Amino acid sequence: MKHGKKYTESLGGIDRAQKYSLQEALRLIKDMAAAKFDETIELSIRLGVDPKHADQVVRGTVILPHGTGKKVKVLVLAKGEKEKEAELAGADYYGSEEYVEKISQGWTDVDVVIATPDMMGMVGKLGRILGPRGLMPNPKSGTVTFEVEKAVKEVKAGKIEYRVDKTGILHVPIGKKSFEVEKLMANATVFFQAVLKAKPSAAKGQYLRSIVVSSTMGPGIKLDINELLKLVK
Repeated sequence: MKHGKKYTESLGGIDRAQKYSLQEALRLIKDMAAAKFDETIELSIRLGVDPKHADQVVRGTVILPHGTGKKVKVLVLAKGEKEKEAELAGADYYGSEEYVEKISQGWTDVDVVIATPDMMGMVGKLGRILGPRGLMPNPKSGTVTFEVEKAVKEVKAGKIEYRVDKTGILHVPIGKKSFEVEKLMANATVFFQAVLKAKPSAAKGQYLRSIVVSSTMGPGIKLDINELLKLVK
């Protein structure tokens, strides 16, 4: 794979064989991020699990204390008072049948879809559209609920959902290049704690295999797992 000039120059600033502390890695990432836009800072964690087995799937939600830096567009599918509650809570879109119809025609210009349980009969039919895009409401992620106000405010405050992919890796954004290192560290620490708590009892051997932090356009930097565990605990 060929990389651009800026990417290649960034490689000169890191030792590919070294494993860095979280603080060192984030400082390097911020210094190397040379794109003209505000790059996203992402963590990639390889876990010692086999996602082919249901009892080893690592997934959950966590509220990052400083958010991801991205403006999240929320759609709430609800009726009556719950629709009004969604409006007051700050949802970008809210309604019932009209949005179900709109989605069935291909509209998916949102980041999160929240639905009340009484709407799931209609929402279930949208699985083939919402599912592949990661937008399908799910009780486990708190997006199927009658507590509409709470759900909307949590998402707007920085709540993210994570799920291990088929190769056993978690990919999660922890902020933007413009964030202070301390804020990125706080977000990362909260996320690591959530991942440790989510360790499946069926997982054997080393749980955290490798951890890399990177920016949208930059190279990845390996983290020292032992140092990170001390920081988190």
